[in-house]
Amino acid sequence: AIVGGTGLYLGARGQVGAFGQNAANAGRFASIAEDPGYRRQNGGFDNEFILHIIPMDPPEIMTTLFGPHIVHSNQHPVNLVHPAHANEPLSLFASGLGPTHPDVDLTQPFPLNPPSVNSPLTVTVNGEHAEIISAVGVPGAVNGYRVDFKMPASPGTGLVPIQLTVGWIAGPPVNIWVG
Repeated sequence: AIVGGTGLYLGARGQVGAFGQNAANAGRFASIAEDPGYRRQNGGFDNEFILHIIPMDPPEIMTTLFGPHIVHSNQHPVNLVHPAHANEPLSLFASGLGPTHPDVDLTQPFPLNPPSVNSPLTVTVNGEHAEIISAVGVPGAVNGYRVDFKMPASPGTGLVPIQLTVGWIAGPPVNIWVG
């Protein structure tokens, strides 16, 4: 079982499973008192594990009454009237992006000088990776972040999915208009 964690995985829960050639031996854990040479006897064996992690606060693109909270550089929301375009810089607002650098108390509003998200972060639009420009806490917000990114060169057209992934944990996809 996975119980707890630190950083982005604070309060996470889940389970660990093993698979592969030596899955039956995957439960063998050594003590620090054991001679490490015994662990490699007869070539040892490889273990492969699958971690199913359920974060306490998964990454999520915030929504408004009008759809995902994603805006153009002029602050117009991305919508049918003002669709996103290839290679255009946009900003999205999200929650659940975890710890920052410098470290701040995440139960308090972010300071005026916004700290940067320190976990690996990706934005995909219609399956294509977008270029991340910055990811910071929103001053005065609790668990509110702004991610500035550049749309991919070939994002497609119409209503397309956009998804935020932080620390290898994918948030739910939402749809935006691309023209």
